[in-house]
Amino acid sequence: MLDGLINGIFNGISIGAVLLIVALGLAIVFGLMGVINLAHGELMMLGAYTTYVVQNSFKSLGDGAQDFYIWLALPLSFIVAALVGLLLERSVIRLLYGRPLETLLATWGVSLILQQFVRSVSWAMAFGILAICVLLFGGRAVLNKFANLGPRQKLANFVVLVLSAAIGITFGRSLNGNPTMSKPWFSARNVDVTAPKWLQDSISVTDTLSFPAARIFIIALTIICLLGTFWFLNKSAWGLRIRAVTQNRDMSACLGIPTKRVDALTFALGSGLAGIAGCAVTLLGSVGPNLGSNYIVDAFMVVVVGGVGKLIGSIVAALLIGIITYIVGSGTLVLMLPSSESLQPLIDTATFFATTSMAKVLVFALIIAFLQIKPAGLFPQKGRSVEV
Repeated sequence: MLDGLINGIFNGISIGAVLLIVALGLAIVFGLMGVINLAHGELMMLGAYTTYVVQNSFKSLGDGAQDFYIWLALPLSFIVAALVGLLLERSVIRLLYGRPLETLLATWGVSLILQQFVRSVSWAMAFGILAICVLLFGGRAVLNKFANLGPRQKLANFVVLVLSAAIGITFGRSLNGNPTMSKPWFSARNVDVTAPKWLQDSISVTDTLSFPAARIFIIALTIICLLGTFWFLNKSAWGLRIRAVTQNRDMSACLGIPTKRVDALTFALGSGLAGIAGCAVTLLGSVGPNLGSNYIVDAFMVVVVGGVGKLIGSIVAALLIGIITYIVGSGTLVLMLPSSESLQPLIDTATFFATTSMAKVLVFALIIAFLQIKPAGLFPQKGRSVEV
């Protein structure tokens, strides 16, 4: 009984760690910037596919090299997701600050685009998109530096956009005639990422109690990401700028803080953490285009229950949600309750919710009831700006 309880708590903590590492980047973007990013799950998916590509590259080097691919996949997942997030902020999000409904719809559209991109991307499409980006940003840079068009600047930028898109699409279609260039990289099917051998074992504590090494690794990775994020936001110069812009954007701009750079850095940091989450999730199952949509709702639950912009709140909320979900969904709660006629209604209720899907329903109901009492979460923001 005791071993089962300890194992249930550990599995609940490991689920909470997965939720926390997924929600950590969302907590930064949503909590510090007030941006509802529905494409956060797709940024996580890009990190997972980056891990898959790195694993296949290491496979070609031999069996021994595959045990070390995770150390390269982690930073590359962060970089790829951060760059895509930076591009998203520069091209879409920065035009919609202070407009939550438009941001919600735009990021939802971006999430659908990224899902379809993964399903159909090929070398031809990749080179076509690269050509569009080079021509578009290069053309705009030349116009801004050498041309002083005044009121016609917006028209010129629009013409550059149209020409870049036309040339890039034509170039991509011309490459589709080559079977190698037109072959999809991933397709719509799920792909498997094999964990390194040293993460496939379990660490035995007793004869009946053992902990999977992969989940222990995810818990350790989550702790490292938390400590790194806390240090960056509280000890670094850019972290101080981020917190200043969060508290008072206008005053920060008057004091010389580059608010647009701060916004871009914050969004890139949150997106990079989503990429690391995607890399971690590959240790638990297969990777597919819908990977991110399976976690985005749970990530928002963690952020809202913990309190917007509060890392400590996200930690507590993720652990509570993870432990409750596992203990109820796995049937551990039923085994913990003593057999008694007086407790039979409670046992029947626990048995009814003893599946993963029904446990999530129960957690949703508990969160709705909790938010009726504390709508600002476990650790609400304080200060005059919040009251206003």
